[in-house]
Amino acid sequence: MSAALARIEPLRLRVHRTPLILRITHWLNALAVVLMIGSGWRIYNWYPALPFGFAFPVWASLGGDPHVTQGLSGEDGLANALAWHFGAMWLLAVNFAVYLAYGVFSGHFRRDLLPVGPRGFIRDFAAAARGKLAHRLGEQNAVQKAFYWGVMLAIVVMLLSGLGIWKPVQFSGLTWLFGGYEFARVVHFLGMSAIMAFIVVHVALALLVPKTLQSMVTGIATEPADEGGRR
Repeated sequence: MSAALARIEPLRLRVHRTPLILRITHWLNALAVVLMIGSGWRIYNWYPALPFGFAFPVWASLGGDPHVTQGLSGEDGLANALAWHFGAMWLLAVNFAVYLAYGVFSGHFRRDLLPVGPRGFIRDFAAAARGKLAHRLGEQNAVQKAFYWGVMLAIVVMLLSGLGIWKPVQFSGLTWLFGGYEFARVVHFLGMSAIMAFIVVHVALALLVPKTLQSMVTGIATEPADEGGRR
């Protein structure tokens, strides 16, 4: 019996650690984006950016109970929504700048999000569609890399177009760059839509590979050293 046990090799684990600064900036970015989207939906309902009419559900927006705010200030929560929106904007701008600085100077972007190209994207996207895309903890495939770069670009576009909408005189150059005030609002809306699409995919992937969520919460996750096949 003891001889048989001696022949059993211990399970080799692969350990992945997520730096504290990445975890903090990740969750603060997530909080700021959720607050901006919720308050932005209330603002959109008050002043739509698109020509066809639709409204976001009030329960999903941020700005307070319309009946309460109507009695207090004679409007349906727009003032509250604007306050939430601008507060979250500064949180996102500062925190996102910290994340970008860390990504550049620590080598995180170069090490984890590069290289990425159309050939690798098409290959990994096709593998994912067939359910055969391999995943190793702490390693990003070409589809994930492209999505991360895309959402970072969308956040930059959101912040810059938002400044052009907020201060069209002081930031007239930005407003002009986005095609004028009204078109800047459309760009702002499209940027929000892109971020929402990323959130849906990002959450779905986290649910499919829950150890990535564990690493982002606790800072550490493990998997068998030979694991990394289909999920």
